[in-house]
Amino acid sequence: MKPRFWNKGILYLSKKDGVLKSIIASYPNEYLTINSNYFHCLLNSIIGQQISVSAATAIKKRFFLLNKNINPTNVMKITTKSFSKVGLSKQKISYIKNIANFFLENRQFIKNINNLSEIEIEKKLITIKGIGPWTIHMFCIFGLGQSNIFPKGDLGFLKAISISYNKKIPISENQLNKLYNKWTPYNTIATWYLWRSLDPLSISY
Repeated sequence: MKPRFWNKGILYLSKKDGVLKSIIASYPNEYLTINSNYFHCLLNSIIGQQISVSAATAIKKRFFLLNKNINPTNVMKITTKSFSKVGLSKQKISYIKNIANFFLENRQFIKNINNLSEIEIEKKLITIKGIGPWTIHMFCIFGLGQSNIFPKGDLGFLKAISISYNKKIPISENQLNKLYNKWTPYNTIATWYLWRSLDPLSISY
């Protein structure tokens, strides 16, 4: 599902930022796809941690073939051996089961998540072992479809800024703040296009 703010946002960013305007023009028919299945979105984020887009895509395909209905109850029944066969590390298997357990025990929170603030969501999700600020940012972008997420802890995002804006890594907080302010309220869109400029496949969680 395409975010409601997308078309308005790309026009805004194209006027504000010549570099982004050029990147946006290179992918005229592409856009961020929101995953309204929050459980799947968080699982995809865990799978995608610290590996390339292509590797994550391959593992995700194998993972979702483990059961025709990947839901919290069924995930808790999948054996460690089956998880391992799709290419998941012991650590990621543990994190995935932690998320499944969380969804089973916090049904009301998940049901009302769209009515909560970003801070409330972060405070709750950060209690799941395996979920940190990066995963929460991915969830806010790809699951909740929030428009102004700036994932400054994402290495791919920083690399794309370095290449597109000719900035040396590490990029200073001051430089990052300037970009954040320039792109607000559409940092999510800027982030997605910068990711897209790096990878042959578009990122999705």
